[in-house]
Amino acid sequence: MVDLGRITLVSLSHVNDPATTCVFPGDPPFTVETVATIADDGYHLQYVREGEHTGTHWGAPGHFTAGEALADELDPNDLLLPAVRIDMRQRCADDPDYALTVADLRDFEHAHGRIPDGAAVIMWTGWESRWGTDDFYRYDADGVMHQPGFSVAALQWLVDTGRLGRNGALGTDTFGPDPGNDTTYAVSKLLHRRRRISLEILANLACLPATGAYVLCGGQINRNGSGSTALIYGVLPPG
Repeated sequence: MVDLGRITLVSLSHVNDPATTCVFPGDPPFTVETVATIADDGYHLQYVREGEHTGTHWGAPGHFTAGEALADELDPNDLLLPAVRIDMRQRCADDPDYALTVADLRDFEHAHGRIPDGAAVIMWTGWESRWGTDDFYRYDADGVMHQPGFSVAALQWLVDTGRLGRNGALGTDTFGPDPGNDTTYAVSKLLHRRRRISLEILANLACLPATGAYVLCGGQINRNGSGSTALIYGVLPPG
């Protein structure tokens, strides 16, 4: 945690480590190879091979929607968003397929006030505690993955009411905003339009307040990138 005067930065990213990184089924393998050492070469260097969505990352609109902005077509302000964190850990512990509802969003606003327009709406499922283990996938006997996510109805409500309008994001500590057993990616297909993004496999969400913070997304800006493995920071308000 780094204190910058009146604001504090908190890392919301997992460390990228092939020994602990859970890779989404079908994504490229993640490897890190030491190719130079101080003893032999005078400097230390690693060769990293990974997909753009390995570990903590953000997804660009063009990840799911042809013709929408890719990573190099977004503006910096598309990657700095007011954040709300909705604590759904108990519901998700009881139901690994839980999909956040419109009622959950209304309950949050009743307790914390209106979700800002263009916000990153982050669902804290508790899945981050499973990172680096097979339980992160929560496969059943038929090989179906079970992770919580957002319902299409909840996202549609956020879009229709302007809370997620031209820009904004859905965030989560799971593989993505879709429930793990939805292989159609219905939520992602609705989200990734205009200049809306996803924030995926977040960490340290206990450090992010329910309201009042921002999220800042870094990472490589690859030409025609679908997103980027990222350093995602929580920018906390004073106090």
